[in-house]
Amino acid sequence: MEVSGLDSDGKAFKNAEEMWREQIGEEGEQQQKKTQWYREGVSYWEGVEASVDGVLGGFGNVNEADIKGSEAFLQTLFSERFPDAGRNQHLVALDCGCGIGRITKNLLIRYFNDVDLLEPVLLIFFVFHFRSLLQIPGKYDVIWIQWCIGHLTDDDFVSFFKRAKVGLKPGGFFVLKENIARSGFVLDKEDRSITRSDVYFKELFSRCGLHIYKSKDQKGFPEELFAVKMYALTTEMPKRVSKNRSKGQANRPGIIR
Repeated sequence: MEVSGLDSDGKAFKNAEEMWREQIGEEGEQQQKKTQWYREGVSYWEGVEASVDGVLGGFGNVNEADIKGSEAFLQTLFSERFPDAGRNQHLVALDCGCGIGRITKNLLIRYFNDVDLLEPVLLIFFVFHFRSLLQIPGKYDVIWIQWCIGHLTDDDFVSFFKRAKVGLKPGGFFVLKENIARSGFVLDKEDRSITRSDVYFKELFSRCGLHIYKSKDQKGFPEELFAVKMYALTTEMPKRVSKNRSKGQANRPGIIR
């Protein structure tokens, strides 16, 4: 991928391929180095306190703004995708890479009849072995993935989403909420994660066969933190809205692009 970037020591990379070769090796030697990449990432999180402040990297004060931003985004999606929610529609979500269950406790459990939780270490295991809740075809209306996908290499990112699509119900969607680099990428050598730019994400979404239904920037975070963006991703191409709609159609909601 032709996007340049930096690591946490300030080392520059011409493109993502150069960075990944350094981190997980050339083809044929990747298994050992990739295993080491994931082992070090898991080891980092095993040393983090299991609290809101711990999982948010010492910025526990952003929890309220984070939940409010996610809820506003989810409410918009509900009004368009699940207009019958709360009546005859039984909604099921998966909190993918749930950690201490912060998102489920503060948000998802209030909007879904059932919520399954998939711990980050099991998320990595799923990428390699495809044994998880996601093997159940058409179970989930929403699969929520927040602040964990950065630990996956590009190939495993694509592999994960291609497999996870099986778990979505017709009309279901992913919500991916992640840190966003201004351009290219930033590699964190301490926790073995990569912060990708919006352009980088869009290229990977295309490789996954996913389409952006809607996206929104998170507001209210301290300026010293990475920007955060929310993406609603679907397996079907969003329908185009005609620019020549009649006046009677003018007040009907359309898909924002």
